[in-house]
Amino acid sequence: MNANPGQQQSAVSAETAQRLQDAMKRLRARLRSESGQHAVGLTATQLGVLVSVVREGPVTAARLAALEHVSAQAIAQSLAVLKAAGLVHGEPDPKDGRKKLMSADPSAAELIDRLLNGRSSFLARAIDEVVAPEEREDVEEAIELLERLADADLGGGAI
Repeated sequence: MNANPGQQQSAVSAETAQRLQDAMKRLRARLRSESGQHAVGLTATQLGVLVSVVREGPVTAARLAALEHVSAQAIAQSLAVLKAAGLVHGEPDPKDGRKKLMSADPSAAELIDRLLNGRSSFLARAIDEVVAPEEREDVEEAIELLERLADADLGGGAI
């Protein structure tokens, strides 16, 4: 007997999901390496939080947790490291003194610019070297699909 078509599709989707996850993991690791992130000593999570503080700041820890899709505890841990490194600081929220607004030190913005420029530079060079001109449109379509996947609201949280 043949398997149910829905089960076959689900198996293909699971295999595709695993391949995509593996490819993204390898690309993220390569980008960290090429940008010099390893030398900075920040984890990917800490760097993500720092980017959000630079872009959104002044910002509350709760807002950072929502932006990064992590727990308040994870944000607190990352912020503690970033504070100790002198990259962020907190001040009482003038609207609600129980909350702190996190802001980035100017050195943090410079660091983020350097790291993100390193990543972009690597990707631009890799696209120029690896992607044929006739495949450039495919890359644009893949980016659009990845953006849609990132924005997907499936109504659930973790498994």
